[in-house]
Amino acid sequence: MSEEKLYAVKNDEGKYFDCEYAEFLSLSESYCPVMVSEDNAKAFVNDYGGHVVVLTEEPEKVVLSKEQAQIVEDAHGYMWPAKYIADNTDGGYESERLLMDAFVNGYTVAKEKKYNVKVPHAVNSYFKKIDANYCIAGNASIVDLDEYLAQFTESEIEHYGLQDCEKEEVTDDGMGC
Repeated sequence: MSEEKLYAVKNDEGKYFDCEYAEFLSLSESYCPVMVSEDNAKAFVNDYGGHVVVLTEEPEKVVLSKEQAQIVEDAHGYMWPAKYIADNTDGGYESERLLMDAFVNGYTVAKEKKYNVKVPHAVNSYFKKIDANYCIAGNASIVDLDEYLAQFTESEIEHYGLQDCEKEEVTDDGMGC
């Protein structure tokens, strides 16, 4: 058998056939509602009624960037979601497949990496954001006062023109690598 499956027999009232007691019970009351053979499940359907249901593992959610997640969200509002995804994905087959898997199985958004950006030719000095357009250099003690303002995403590093500066990835504990 190429893929192992589990089967259950369910009736129209939403109860499952319990093999131990040979009756339909709610899932929480059932002792043995699952079987490994589809043929056995069909035999119970013939004898007791109900219908066979296949139990499958929930697929893993796909991890997407914010931009990819937006495409998947937007696709939900279109008549032909697959076409929308294909039209808005520039990475070819693999990217389309990733977004289609996310559309069908669900997704999580990857946490964007953040960095402390060092000031060139300075000791223990980092950049800190002032507002959406400007950042300043400051020593580490100033940076520590407000972690959020001292942490830059890749897009912010590009926005502020800091691509040539050394950067340290910030870990979950807020510290550099």
